[in-house]
Amino acid sequence: MNWDRIEGQWKQLKGKAQQRWGKLTDDDWDVIAGKRDELIGRVQALYGKKKDQAERDVDEWTRELKQPDTAAPANRPRAQERH
Repeated sequence: MNWDRIEGQWKQLKGKAQQRWGKLTDDDWDVIAGKRDELIGRVQALYGKKKDQAERDVDEWTRELKQPDTAAPANRPRAQERH
């Protein structure tokens, strides 16, 4: 997922980010507001990480957003159509 989409869907995605980075406060989340650089900076500061590690963590989280929460079974039969 790209950061334009993340920023646009921030209210929905913020909860997932909060689960990952629980040390960040509500004020931190309001400042971050879907901005990648802000999130990296806050993760770096609060978790004592180097910038490149914080970037990797944030990028990993964005990759996880691409994966569906629940995968539909591939072999599930389709519902029969009514005629």
